[in-house]
Amino acid sequence: MTAASNDRLSTDGAGDDGREPVVLVVDDEERVTQAFDLWLDGYDVRTATSGEAALETLDDEVDVILLDRQMPGMNGDEVLERVREGEHSPRVAMVTGVAPTFDVVDMPFDDYLEKPVGQEELRAVIERLLDRSAYDERIAELEATTRKVELLRERHTDSELADSEEFGELTDRRDRLRYEADELLADLGPEEFARLMQDL
Repeated sequence: MTAASNDRLSTDGAGDDGREPVVLVVDDEERVTQAFDLWLDGYDVRTATSGEAALETLDDEVDVILLDRQMPGMNGDEVLERVREGEHSPRVAMVTGVAPTFDVVDMPFDDYLEKPVGQEELRAVIERLLDRSAYDERIAELEATTRKVELLRERHTDSELADSEEFGELTDRRDRLRYEADELLADLGPEEFARLMQDL
């Protein structure tokens, strides 16, 4: 599955290929995977309680991964790196108790949620990530980069951000992606454009 060619998937119904969106929940706490499974009716939910099990479960059908960062053995950061190096192209949201710091700048996730997470918030993030799969990869990257800027602004003072070379590079990347996305946005329909602008 690639972002450019993936069929539109949504909990409004099955995707264009007639299947439910597949969500892989990865957390070493089984009670978390069970809770998310109960919350995510309308999705085909798979669960894994270790990084190793997650990689064994991952295939082309997985659309979204909800990934914890702190796990024994292979942690979530390592799983994310292996996913991005592999042949599959799911969207990935980190769902974790680890507060984001400047270390997130170069992490190739699509979204980041801090626990505790509510059902509505979790479902909304999954739906946004499924929406992104219908867009050009540069627009999806713009959304992910914009999210990182928001995370860091929530956690750091203006002076800390001004002193951070990583944050400066991140905002430069976001601005470059915005410029590149202008032409692509012109090709979106009114509903897609409105939804994307709401996310950005």
